Amino acid sequence: MQPIVQPFFDPVTGTVTYVVFQSGNQECAVIDPVLDYDPKAGRTSTTNADKVIEFVHRRELRVQWILETHAHADHLSAAHYLQRELGGKIAIGEHIRAVQGVFKKLFNLEPEFRLDGSQFDHLFREDEAFSFGGLTARALYAPGHTPADTAYLIGDAVFVGDTLFMPDVGTARCDFPGGNAHTLYRSIRKLLDLPGDIRLFMCHDYPPEGRKPEWETTVLAQRMHNIHVRDGVTEEQFVSMREARDATLAMPVLILPSVQVNIRAGEFPHTEENGTRYLKIPLNAL
Repeated sequence: MQPIVQPFFDPVTGTVTYVVFQSGNQECAVIDPVLDYDPKAGRTSTTNADKVIEFVHRRELRVQWILETHAHADHLSAAHYLQRELGGKIAIGEHIRAVQGVFKKLFNLEPEFRLDGSQFDHLFREDEAFSFGGLTARALYAPGHTPADTAYLIGDAVFVGDTLFMPDVGTARCDFPGGNAHTLYRSIRKLLDLPGDIRLFMCHDYPPEGRKPEWETTVLAQRMHNIHVRDGVTEEQFVSMREARDATLAMPVLILPSVQVNIRAGEFPHTEENGTRYLKIPLNAL
């Protein structure tokens, strides 16, 4: 099965949202939707998400799943907004519960915030199968960037989340809470054990100077050309490179606002007595 994959690239965050469906079938999935956020004004908008909505309506599709690969640190999720407008079940890997536990402590979230993943409609188990629109799919547990990353194998396509980037960019960082470079290497090698012609779709692209954004490659291309983890790179070599590189990286601009929203499946914190919702900024904590 070769699903149709429609990408939507957000140049502000470097994120790619996907609509995935089968020709001749109206059921679809949306993967990693973006909610626009202006950190200077603390204001959200829906320009990126509305492009997805317009496409779904124009193609007369029905959203069955809104799939998150993980609790992103570089953009706010539009999952809650899209569900309100288009329906579908919001889903993520079951290990989101560990991430919720870490960040509930960091942000001192309200006591009633639950650590069981119940903010999402479905939590995928490792290798759990599911389907939509004539397509068979499987949730592939792929930790390392965070302890809760999940990739989605849908037909001949894998949506890798924050594990791999395009071959000339490499791999994701591992220095967030619960991240681990050894674990990421092993997760990536599992993905690269898939057949060479399997299509891989990135969650992000941060292109080097002179290249336009790209987000589709293959298992074979990654095995041959990925600058961090191509064939022949050992686990020890990868970990040494990744840990040294991560030590030089600044925190993502939107990590503090985005994680608070994304562990809630894209919903904002409750309105306070004055009618306003707030996101917290912990001082000297990261």
